Amino acid sequence: MRRLLCLILLLVALPAGAGLFDNRPASAPLGAPLNNSADFLPVREAFSLSLVDSSAESVTVRFVAAEGYYLYKHRFQFSSEPADIGLGTAKMPAGEAKFDEYFGDIEVYYGILDVELPLENPDNRPFNLSVSYQGCADKGLCYPPETEQLKIGGGLPDASPASTPGTTANNWSWTDLALFFLAGLGLTFTPCVLPMLPILSGVVLRGQVGGLRSFSLSLAYVLPMALCFAVLGALMGVFGAGLNLQARLQSAWVLVPFAAFFAVFALAMFGVYELRLPRLLSEPLDRLAGKTRGGSHANAAVLGVLSSLLVSPCVSAPLAGALLYISASGDALGGGLKLFALGLGMGAPLVLFATGGGALLPKSGTWMIGVRNAFGVLLLAVSIWLVERVLPGQLTLALWGLLAGGVALFLGALELGPKTHKQKLKQLAGLMLLVYALSAWTGALQGHNDPLRPFGHMPLAGSTDRQMQSNDWQTISTPAELDAAFVAAKNAGKPLLLDWYADWCISCKVIEREVLNAPQVASQLGDYRLIRFDITESNPAQRALLDRYQLFGPPAILLFDAKGDEWQDLRVVGEIDVAAFAARMSQASERF
Repeated sequence: MRRLLCLILLLVALPAGAGLFDNRPASAPLGAPLNNSADFLPVREAFSLSLVDSSAESVTVRFVAAEGYYLYKHRFQFSSEPADIGLGTAKMPAGEAKFDEYFGDIEVYYGILDVELPLENPDNRPFNLSVSYQGCADKGLCYPPETEQLKIGGGLPDASPASTPGTTANNWSWTDLALFFLAGLGLTFTPCVLPMLPILSGVVLRGQVGGLRSFSLSLAYVLPMALCFAVLGALMGVFGAGLNLQARLQSAWVLVPFAAFFAVFALAMFGVYELRLPRLLSEPLDRLAGKTRGGSHANAAVLGVLSSLLVSPCVSAPLAGALLYISASGDALGGGLKLFALGLGMGAPLVLFATGGGALLPKSGTWMIGVRNAFGVLLLAVSIWLVERVLPGQLTLALWGLLAGGVALFLGALELGPKTHKQKLKQLAGLMLLVYALSAWTGALQGHNDPLRPFGHMPLAGSTDRQMQSNDWQTISTPAELDAAFVAAKNAGKPLLLDWYADWCISCKVIEREVLNAPQVASQLGDYRLIRFDITESNPAQRALLDRYQLFGPPAILLFDAKGDEWQDLRVVGEIDVAAFAARMSQASERF
């Protein structure tokens, strides 16, 4: 999931400006083939709790949710033992707003969350702090409420805070580095970075392009430039977790200025104005670069550092997004490596030019303007994505439509007259975007707010067919009742379908409404004894039953034959769509 998120980040703000996307991995498609609990982390790995600091006046604890997992703000509870230790109201940052049709407006936390608890413990007595919480996975699994205890003693942590994912762990992979490298490669082919070519050829190489010496000099020029970015990434990784930027970025006072920031840089990408360093900085840098003579590796390194500063206005928006992404992860090593890969991507075409000459590089032309404009569109998408957390959903949907409509007009969707094949393809793409824009505006006027479904959930064809009624299901909540249900199904010679459910499980309600009630699924359930196990209470007996079936929580659907043996290859954990579940039911029918 982290890799998919990085790809989105890279595409939206190049190089990883879209890393601003709350460090949050994109959800798996509804209906992904989740056959067992191996697709999910155990609860203590999905949500890591540690003690950050304690004193006579306060205690600070830190939650780190693994990528693709989140915590509910309203499910936190704190208590002390002994109870006469006075705990005040927890100080928690604003979470990410979510609207659920069952639970209404809720707030959730992704990534790192620090919670400060005011304390009245003047004698610094040791005590146990009980922390209750609940979270879910983006793939659709909801964990039961969980309670952990932290031992607080003498006003100081009795042990070093546990190492948690996203704070000091190596939160990177080779795929992540490759994506950052590709993003840097894309940034190179913009009008703001290509001017580094004459610096390289005229000053560093002194006009002698090609050969092994030119290769080594170009590396001496590019590597320090990449190292400058790496230092920035490492520093943000070191200090970012302490700043807890991810939680702070949920405030409108932060989101709106950042959205405006990206919109301003988008206009610069469109050529509305040109970004330059202030003369106070640019003129000394230019003079220093002019005095530095090429031909030596040391001078090439100095010029590489200066060049990274000179082109910084053009890459500031993408770089800011990358730094925010790294600060949220709190990974110094990963942050440094990712931005180092970004710098290498920016420098790779320069090394290619130095080694083989200009024949190996594409010629400049109008295509560069197209690349620059594409970056501008992606930066505007970042702006909309940021403000959609504080704007009404209908208005956000209208803004997405406005962006799509503007791109459609830019591509010539409404232009008439003869066109080349290339222009026809651009116009076709523009027409598709224009259709989406009209759909988004229509959906917004109708009160919808989902950019992926502008018209909301469309009813399925044949929805008048038989749907499952509430009396078709037997709802139970104890292991003894489940054992009795298996005995009854075995005596009747019927297979059994076991649906794990809880009132606090949003995905359970989605499956109940959209999957189990779908005609193509409901028509296949008549042969089953239908059991819904309600673990809303999440008592020890129910949790032990989850362990027996190797489940972390609902939703889950298990199919058993008439003898009570599970078809484990047909097990469903997390959300699933109608077509995928109907296919599994068909496979089960063939085994009767």
